[in-house]
Order: sequence, then C-alpha cells, then structure tokens
Amino acid sequence: MIKKLITQLTQNPRTLFLADSAGALLSAFFLFVVLKNFNAYFGTPETILNYLSAIAACFCIYSATCFLFLKGNWTLYIRVISIANLLYCILTLCLLIIYLPLHTYLGIIYFLAEIAVIGVLVYIELNVAAVI
Repeated sequence: MIKKLITQLTQNPRTLFLADSAGALLSAFFLFVVLKNFNAYFGTPETILNYLSAIAACFCIYSATCFLFLKGNWTLYIRVISIANLLYCILTLCLLIIYLPLHTYLGIIYFLAEIAVIGVLVYIELNVAAVI
C-alpha cells in the first residue's frame, strides 16, 4: 500500500506538500488548542506545547508555500521538509523522555502516535525524493 502511494506521489509530488501542510496544521491545532486546554489529561508543560505547536505551524507554512508556489525542483524541498520532520520527531521523543514523570499515559500515547505518523510521512517523503 505504501509503495503504491509512493508511486502516485512520485507522479504528483505537489500533493505531498499538501498532505504535509494539512498534517502540520492538525498537529499545531492539537498541540496548541486540545492538549493545552485539556492539559490535566496529557501532563505536558505548556511551554513545551507552545514550542512544538510553533514548529508545527512553521512546517505548515513551509509546505503550504511549496504546494502553492513551487513549480519544479521538488527533490530539494521535499528533502528539506522530510529532514525537518525527522528532527521534529527526535525533539519530541527527547522532550517526552525528559518530561516523562509529568506525562500521563494519554500524553505518552499521543506523542508516540504523532511520532509514528510523522515517521511514516518521512519514509514516504524520502522515498519520493529519491525517485524524482
């Protein structure tokens, strides 16, 4: 299934930026609105949520800009966002470990799920960039 998706995205890499932008927007929303307002259920310090949501918002703007204005040279820009996403996953995992005593089980599950989803996206992005 993922190989078929990679093949389709190789033919239309612009769509990859749309998916990345939508995912980053969703991530920023969850971090800044949902997790902040229901912090008792997640346990993540508010400052961490602010920083992570700001990073996600920047990724959203980058990917949306690429989707709207980029006409070629997809490989470079896809690699940039995939590496940025990978670094975001590493940062999130480090913060999860550092603040582990503060997190609830729901918070741990949320961040591990986010890392897993972004990890799959990174895999797809790097494979698409390698083909085009």
